Amino acid sequence: MAHAETAAGRRPLALVYRGRASLPGCPEAVAGLLSRGPWQFDVRFTGPREEFPLSAESLSHASVYAQPGGGTLLPAYLRLRRRRRAIRDFVQAGGRYLGFCLGGYLAGATPGFGLLPGDTDQYISTAGATVRDDGDTLIEVAWRGRPRTLYFQDGPVFVLDEHADALVLATYADGSPAALVAPFGAGRVAVTGPHPEATDGWYATQGLPVQHTLDLAMDLVEEAMRT
Repeated sequence: MAHAETAAGRRPLALVYRGRASLPGCPEAVAGLLSRGPWQFDVRFTGPREEFPLSAESLSHASVYAQPGGGTLLPAYLRLRRRRRAIRDFVQAGGRYLGFCLGGYLAGATPGFGLLPGDTDQYISTAGATVRDDGDTLIEVAWRGRPRTLYFQDGPVFVLDEHADALVLATYADGSPAALVAPFGAGRVAVTGPHPEATDGWYATQGLPVQHTLDLAMDLVEEAMRT
């Protein structure tokens, strides 16, 4: 499944959700990331008004399903809960799930797709949080042990089960997981609370100094694609 193709000889298909469970600019940033990486994906949007409906049939042709950032968890999950089984089956069979911010929350279980060896929580509500409000801002994390500054807007912290099989790529200041990759069946799940895929335009719109973090986003995808 990890190398599924749209048709014989064509590039592997990456489906990026775009619809009411996302916000304008978020799907496009993820699509831009996947288009520029070394993976040679054929990147298409999936959703209620897209060429590819979000369905088991569409996912059967894909290597990657990406859930971008968006609004609030519960309304997003209510819009996507009928797709839960299709997404789980896709990853179980060897597909890759990429979750950015809201997409990371949705990989959890309460509510969510139940793809993680654990669950998620709202980082800003935790005792060790360095950001306390849900506005667009910057956050410091340690990515593979090195300090980096990323775009952040009310992203999740990942709460892993004891002895969970997961590679933690990044941690918040208190050491809790900010980005990780974990197996699910024959597939892999890669999630991040902050937004390493953020474009320069995101920073400019919010009056924030631009941070160049696409190398981190590519690291996340590269780990997801490992076999």
